[in-house]
Amino acid sequence: MSLYSEIFEQPAILRNLIDTQKEKMDGIAAEILKRNPSFVFLAARGTSDNAARYANYLWGAYNRLPVALATPSLFTYYQAPPSLNNALVMGVSQSGKSPDITSVISEGKKQGCLTLAITNEPNSPLASGSDFVIDIMAGAEKAVAATKTYTAELTALAMLSAALGNDSKRKKELAHVPEWADEILTQNDHIRGMAQRYLFMERCVVLGRGFNYSTAFEWSLKLKELAYVVAEPYSSADFQHGPIAMVERGFPVMAVAPGGKVFESLLPLLAGLRNDHNVELLTISDQQSAFDISQSSIRLPKDIPEWLSPLISIIPAQLFCFHLTQAKGFNTEAPRSIHKVTETQ
Repeated sequence: MSLYSEIFEQPAILRNLIDTQKEKMDGIAAEILKRNPSFVFLAARGTSDNAARYANYLWGAYNRLPVALATPSLFTYYQAPPSLNNALVMGVSQSGKSPDITSVISEGKKQGCLTLAITNEPNSPLASGSDFVIDIMAGAEKAVAATKTYTAELTALAMLSAALGNDSKRKKELAHVPEWADEILTQNDHIRGMAQRYLFMERCVVLGRGFNYSTAFEWSLKLKELAYVVAEPYSSADFQHGPIAMVERGFPVMAVAPGGKVFESLLPLLAGLRNDHNVELLTISDQQSAFDISQSSIRLPKDIPEWLSPLISIIPAQLFCFHLTQAKGFNTEAPRSIHKVTETQ
């Protein structure tokens, strides 16, 4: 099993998760609704922290639940946890082993909160300390860089959001995710060839906004940990408040720009970067107007609802990072200095 094969496992994993866990999601949602939490307090690290960014937008937009991202050091080193009165306290972790994430769940229980773990290891310390556990069922992930566990975490969050809203329309939309994932993987050869253009890239920015703010962060993380590119993620709005000053001719800009509510604000920025600053622009989109201004592009399947686009848009980004890493001659399975399970305090 390799990073490449794990990327291609994603359609089957997401299909199994969606098909088999509907009733469990409905049951957990019912228990959450009984408690009527005022907000969600969510602890995560690394790739799972990027899944948490998705929850921040998703649960806010569709469930009217504010999502606060935890600062675990307050629970460990400072031993000064905030009041979590009437919170749903969640931990999202592929391994479920990191002590700082587990400490947030433990404090939540101590304060009388409902606790929930989303993990690929249902027998982990995080899971055993939580009231409810969602097993993302991604199977063993051997490659150090997380791929299938990330999209499975996103899918679990999306399923639970739809269950909390008892939203039949969104549940039906979720059923199409595996076929969209299959479709995007057919562009593998195109992405492999495109990665050669960026062989000597040492730095770049990755832009996204709204639901795909999470995708920008996850894409940049994969560029850093696999291809050793200094990739900085930004909201397209934040990027204009200072960081845009570093852009110059030929500067690589990666953008996640599917159609939706934020696209009309993102397109003028990308056009300005391309036309006024002569940047090197790569876009992941389903909009022809974005392709028209880009040197490189990856076309998303049509008709993906914006709220589900992060589940699909990250997959070609994973492939891009894999092929770029191979082209650079680096090890795709074991990036330097990092390990599969990182246990932080």
